[in-house]
Amino acid sequence: MKMKNLLYKSIFGLSVALSVTSCKLDEYNPISLSEQDVLSKYDGWKAYQSNCYTGLWGTLISMPYGLCSEVGTDLWTNPSNSINYRQVIYYQDLTTDFNLVTNVWNYAWGSIKDCNKTIQLAPDLKDGKASDINTLVAEAKLLRAYYYSTLVVQFGELPLILTDDPIKDLNPTRNSVAEIYAQIISDLRDAFNNLGVAPLDNNPQRVSKKAALGLLARVYAQGAGEDLKEGGKSYWVRAKECADSLINGMGTYGAAMYDDFAKVFASANNRINQEVLFTAYGLDPYSPSYDVSTANSKPNLYLHYYPKLDDAFDPKDNYFKRTVNSNTSNAYYGRLNQAFVAPTKYLINCFDAKYDKRWENTFQTAFANYSGVRAIASGGPPAPANVKYADAVITITKAMCDKYGIDPVHIGKKIYPYVDVDAKNASKGATWQYIPQVWNKGATTGVPAGNLTTVANANVHPYPIAKDEDRFFLYLSKDKLTDAEKAERAYVTINIDDLFDASDPTGSTYKANAAGNGFANPAFVTQFPAMQKFNHNFDGGWLGGDFQRKLGNIMIMRMAEVYLIAAEATMHTTNDGAAAANYLNVLRKRACRNVADYSVATGMQLTTATMNDVFDEYARELCGEFTRWALLKRNKAFESRLQTYNKKAFANFIPAKHYKRPIPFSFLNQINNASEFGNNGY
Repeated sequence: MKMKNLLYKSIFGLSVALSVTSCKLDEYNPISLSEQDVLSKYDGWKAYQSNCYTGLWGTLISMPYGLCSEVGTDLWTNPSNSINYRQVIYYQDLTTDFNLVTNVWNYAWGSIKDCNKTIQLAPDLKDGKASDINTLVAEAKLLRAYYYSTLVVQFGELPLILTDDPIKDLNPTRNSVAEIYAQIISDLRDAFNNLGVAPLDNNPQRVSKKAALGLLARVYAQGAGEDLKEGGKSYWVRAKECADSLINGMGTYGAAMYDDFAKVFASANNRINQEVLFTAYGLDPYSPSYDVSTANSKPNLYLHYYPKLDDAFDPKDNYFKRTVNSNTSNAYYGRLNQAFVAPTKYLINCFDAKYDKRWENTFQTAFANYSGVRAIASGGPPAPANVKYADAVITITKAMCDKYGIDPVHIGKKIYPYVDVDAKNASKGATWQYIPQVWNKGATTGVPAGNLTTVANANVHPYPIAKDEDRFFLYLSKDKLTDAEKAERAYVTINIDDLFDASDPTGSTYKANAAGNGFANPAFVTQFPAMQKFNHNFDGGWLGGDFQRKLGNIMIMRMAEVYLIAAEATMHTTNDGAAAANYLNVLRKRACRNVADYSVATGMQLTTATMNDVFDEYARELCGEFTRWALLKRNKAFESRLQTYNKKAFANFIPAKHYKRPIPFSFLNQINNASEFGNNGY
């Protein structure tokens, strides 16, 4: 059947516009030539091929897919009474015109079109090295497989389009899920066979063999949830075969895994990350090809996972230094004005923070003011970077104690900034970089020499926060602190458990601006642990004055997921809890705060595993990383896990309907057979 460029009609222009400037894979763009002339030559075709990557950095790995692939599960809830994104967070009023779902559909199809055209034109190229052409075609096949894998998980049966044809079919039909998975696997196998261990031109933005094998493991697992088989073997068996092949052959395939979870999201490892299998490569503001005009294609996913500090601390109180560190332009945190997604109590309780360093490397629970001593010294831009040290220091007053519940014994004490930012312009008209260093505990003078330290990730604070800590103004404590223990601290201290509404035993409801909620200040219920994985805070990760977006890489798949897939597939094939535990223990061991913490006694080492252990480990390791919705779908676990851990989502979840997303109205409105094509029950 033929389903032509109607699917991508609305976004094809966008895809072309973003082509080279979005991915920066090539520079060749001879606008004076016709498209036919350009694409018949290797250089022009190679430049066009970079369009295949556009969907990764557009909406697919930005906020729309970031939410569609994670929320509406046991991990995430809305922290307030806000109705924003209720369609995917709580399955409320989800219809065919919901924009997040439509954006996922559009960007995936737009990039599939570019993949198809790249593959189709390759045999007719008039020049170019055959091996390089084969590699670029293999990249396009891998990317087409990835986009189709995203679409089939979200939408189910779809038209399977493998050619780029200008003729529009206004009566499209759907291929079966089995047919789509068979094509995805065929593309990935071709990609695996033709990609190198090293990416083409040693360009880390391009995919390589390890990405193909990792995606094969993921896709087989996902297809296993559809009860598919290949060669007489369940897809679960195939998933485990691929996972084991990659685990046992990491060196062969150029794959690796850090020995310490803290290294995974360390700033220095963002651009070149040993653990990554497949990444959406962010723009580098230090590259001569950087183009600030592509700002709107930068992800703003991180800010949806952060609380609004302004909502809890009145600016006139001079506690959260909003006059210099505005909620919308904070040179330490970025922009904090969304606050739509917060962890459920289940996700929080998955972490035993006493032993597991993934807690503070995943969630920010201590919040601080910052100074800009170095920015001022380097002649940087105006506020928000140019913050005098004295202007970032809090002196505790009686009014603060009365309003925020701080013990009056601390009146007169000072809270100093945690971070000092520098400011420099990365490139011509491009972007200011706010480069953080941490003030050493005990430093009180604002003199940088000897008092500032460069840390692996400036967003990661010490754990636990000491009672005499003087660099944070707010602490959300995972440990249940008594009133007496809170009184010992000269900063606002809130027990995280107290943020939840006790009437919801599933832990999916925050108190959300409720009056008389037991807090010194009722507004404290607007706070919650912030998932910080995508809040890039390093030299090269900022988009200058656009604090809403960040430039760092976002990992689409990393090696840790392969161990999780292997454990999951083991439970589905042999139900061997001891064997599954061996895979999970690799991740648990490297997450230990201390070497001695890895033991059965601490709970960090498993002797046997259940499927619940697998779900828990996915949560600890990959929360927020585009996997949870697909995991629950393939295990048919929405009903059981939402009922147990997220009653707000469970109340609206209809199994016959919500295992798929609605087909967008914008597509249905363009075809003749919308009723026949169907909208997945919406």
